Amino acid sequence: MRVAIPCREFTLDNGLRLIVHEDRTAPIVSVNIWYRVGSRDEQPGRTGLAHLFEHLMFEGSANVPPGEFDRRLEQAGAINNGSTTPDRTNYWETLPANAVELALFLEADRMGGLLDTLSHDRFDAQRDVVMNERLENYENRPYGLAHQRILAALYPPGHPYHWPVIGFMTDIAAATFDDAVAFCRRFYNPANASIAVAGDVDTDTVVRLADRWFGGIPRGNAPDRAAASKVELADDVRIVMPDAVRLPRLYIAWHSPPAFADGDAAMDALGSVLAAGKASRLYDSLVRTGRAVDVSAYQHGSQLGSSFEIVVTARPESDLDGIEETVRDTIDAIARDGITTDEHLRVRNGIMTAFVDELQTVGGFGGRADRLNLYAMHLGQPDSVQADLDRYLRLRPDHVRVAAAGFLADAHPVSLHVVPRASGDS
Repeated sequence: MRVAIPCREFTLDNGLRLIVHEDRTAPIVSVNIWYRVGSRDEQPGRTGLAHLFEHLMFEGSANVPPGEFDRRLEQAGAINNGSTTPDRTNYWETLPANAVELALFLEADRMGGLLDTLSHDRFDAQRDVVMNERLENYENRPYGLAHQRILAALYPPGHPYHWPVIGFMTDIAAATFDDAVAFCRRFYNPANASIAVAGDVDTDTVVRLADRWFGGIPRGNAPDRAAASKVELADDVRIVMPDAVRLPRLYIAWHSPPAFADGDAAMDALGSVLAAGKASRLYDSLVRTGRAVDVSAYQHGSQLGSSFEIVVTARPESDLDGIEETVRDTIDAIARDGITTDEHLRVRNGIMTAFVDELQTVGGFGGRADRLNLYAMHLGQPDSVQADLDRYLRLRPDHVRVAAAGFLADAHPVSLHVVPRASGDS
């Protein structure tokens, strides 16, 4: 099976990496920019700055007053969004092809002109927004603190993945205007960014427009990124967390191979064997039997090391210890006996279908523009889509068995049991 995202790559004089993919199928275009900065680039005591800065990027810049960024895009018929992960921050716009210059201008203006208009009041307002977001999604949401507890147990203090992307509440509250300014100057510059333009465009025109709007922004530096040695748990870690929930839930997480490293694709396939659809092993043993409401398993790929996580939401009368035993027995069986030919074909076909389906769109999260930046950052070459797919096409049943044995059955996990809080407990 052959797939491709034909593209040409350029580097502006100030270090900005520009990737252009022409597709004249429909009169739309996506402008997608990745900054090589995420929560891993923060420091203990100053967590949450990367995500906070994602909010600040929509608060006006040198030539775009507050509120104008979204308004101008909406007038042009565009949609836009952004996101922050441990490894990168991403902004994108998908819009009619005749409005591509608008998106390039807007992104360039906030890359080079955000600090011209950032005020203490705007900073304080967005810090409050993020604090409220944290309350809503973590402290006040059922199971909301589970992921934070797992990260803290998987990674030691000081490790770049020890804290959640949104940061700790005390750190967000302590963040200052000067922290934001320093963060911007260090990471938000042409030399630390790549921009992919995909869709109904002419490459030479895009290069000329990109140079017009981005070319005058000072180069800056691509800062050294936080590094970390491989982490292994010396023993199993078990946590019980009472919460305001009705259904008990089990989380089990292991360390696993970094994104795109050997074993990463096999762990993706293992997640599908375990919990993708009604034909999966854990659905059959836990959901179909009435012990659980749902189950999921996935490889969460990151640059410094990944985590493989299984989540089971149990029925009120179910025993989480028994469910965990079933999960571990299932993994042990795969590590010992491997997977069947039918499972291998089902997983292979499912991965191929999802892979090709994502390539049908030029914009949004996971579209072609986003993938060009993904491959540029992780693999160094934006035109690596075939190499990515080949990782999965080369998989054989024994690769999944070896991954299950080496990364799960023979390793120590963090298991978190979220249980309904007893009446009167705080």
